[in-house]
Amino acid sequence: MRRRARLGLAVLAVVLGIAGCSSVNASAESPQPAGKSPSAIARMICIQKTAGEIAQLVGAEASVTTPTWADHLYSCGYRYREGTMVLSVKELSSWTQTYAYFDELAQTLHKTAWIRGLGQGAFETGDGSVVVRKDWKILLVDISGLHGMVGSPPSSRYGVALDAAGVILGCWSGD
Repeated sequence: MRRRARLGLAVLAVVLGIAGCSSVNASAESPQPAGKSPSAIARMICIQKTAGEIAQLVGAEASVTTPTWADHLYSCGYRYREGTMVLSVKELSSWTQTYAYFDELAQTLHKTAWIRGLGQGAFETGDGSVVVRKDWKILLVDISGLHGMVGSPPSSRYGVALDAAGVILGCWSGD
């Protein structure tokens, strides 16, 4: 029951836009292929404004590591006292690639449950991490490096993952 309530809050934040994201206006009518550098949508996962919005929901500040970009994967770590959560966006160039990567993550990360209301498809993994598909991008909120409850009031690792995914998906419009 508690997970449903937490998911409801994350989805509500997305629907109402209360996360107040750093407007990434990608008004393209169709998804854009992966490029030589990360898209604005991918880069927003590691900016200070996004970290602040996640901190408001989680109830704990994180220091954000320097982002990396390799093989069309943009990522950074959010360091808390309780460990590090890694956010990453894989940029792909077709629906076929996107579905294949999403399915591969479901298998390798041991999908345990579908998450409704987040992106165009989302699931929870065996360790409570969250994977979300939106257009030709896959968001992974990897909480395997977090140890115990985070924030004040304390949030479960899965709650932190849902909060982070909710903030980010609330900012992704279009591409």
